Amino acid sequence: MKWQAKEVDLYLQAKEYVDTAIIPLVPISWGDELKSTVQMGEFITLISDELERQFKGRVFQFPSFTYLKSEKLEERLLRLNAFDEHLKSNGISHIIFLTSDVEWKQIEAKMNDTLLWIPSIPLEHMEQKYKMETLSSQIKQMLPIITSKWQKAIIEDI
Repeated sequence: MKWQAKEVDLYLQAKEYVDTAIIPLVPISWGDELKSTVQMGEFITLISDELERQFKGRVFQFPSFTYLKSEKLEERLLRLNAFDEHLKSNGISHIIFLTSDVEWKQIEAKMNDTLLWIPSIPLEHMEQKYKMETLSSQIKQMLPIITSKWQKAIIEDI
């Protein structure tokens, strides 16, 4: 389910089944890194869209968590963990953050939930067929990580 009014109606009808948030972490920079920053955001948004499609009915795809590349890591972390806590206190059991920004790896241990770092692949000049194959390949690597997170939670509940 996506951050859209019609999807929220579906969520409200079946929220006991939707326990996972997918949140893309997207940097913003309007300087020397403009193109690479935009590519990162575009890539991670496509990955997020595809994960939502694969797990429709189990995940809710939130809008991107955006931040300035110049923002200090600790400030980003405070904002992100506050967002995380808000979602947890309102019924979301699992939160998966997606990013192509390697800086998040430096503070991953301080994050309240799962970070999936996927190196950005420039897709702008790829034919649609190859673009979809590339995204599919990335998603296939992520599926076991996500499903094992759910299985681990089931085992802990027993």
